[in-house]
Amino acid sequence: MIRTQPKGGGWLEVVCGPMFSGKSEELIRRLRRAEIAGQRALVVKPVIDDRYDVGHVVSHAGAKMRAVTATTPSEVQRLAQGYDAVGIDEVQFFDEGIIDAIDELVRRGARVVAAGLAQDFRGLPFGSMPTLLCVAEFVDKLEAVCHRCGGPATMTQRLVDGSPAPFEGETIQVGALDSYEARCRACFEPGEDASRVLPVTLIHSGRV
Repeated sequence: MIRTQPKGGGWLEVVCGPMFSGKSEELIRRLRRAEIAGQRALVVKPVIDDRYDVGHVVSHAGAKMRAVTATTPSEVQRLAQGYDAVGIDEVQFFDEGIIDAIDELVRRGARVVAAGLAQDFRGLPFGSMPTLLCVAEFVDKLEAVCHRCGGPATMTQRLVDGSPAPFEGETIQVGALDSYEARCRACFEPGEDASRVLPVTLIHSGRV
């Protein structure tokens, strides 16, 4: 796909999809290309993501790039000052303040690449992702391979002792193959209490 990049100022790119779809690998690819182009590039990830390496962002396929960790959106904004390209991995783990932090970075002229899960393990919109998807200049939604049927997977299945997790539970639970699978919509099992309809509250950021 040929894209016309803005002539001036910054912009936001969002890379989303289920687990095991290559989001982190795509973020690393884009930030490495930015470095090759002579730009100052930085990758930031949430401090709770310690699955592989605290000092790097690491894809499930093994690609890695040095990264710094942050606890809050304001810390992300502070760490990213002065960089031309900023990658934010697992962006859904930050609170809704990340929307304003990213907006400020873009206003200052940075290219921001935000990668994360668009849906949680229930199949519901995850955190700030709905708003980021709406305000981004560029969006790429990746697919994984369904662990059950081998088809295109767009959902993330949480597992407990090898079985689908109940509908209840903490939304944020860091894990990999031991806790999650990629599933297509047909193979996705939302849990024993998924018949209930839960309200989805979207945080109004003042820009949408």
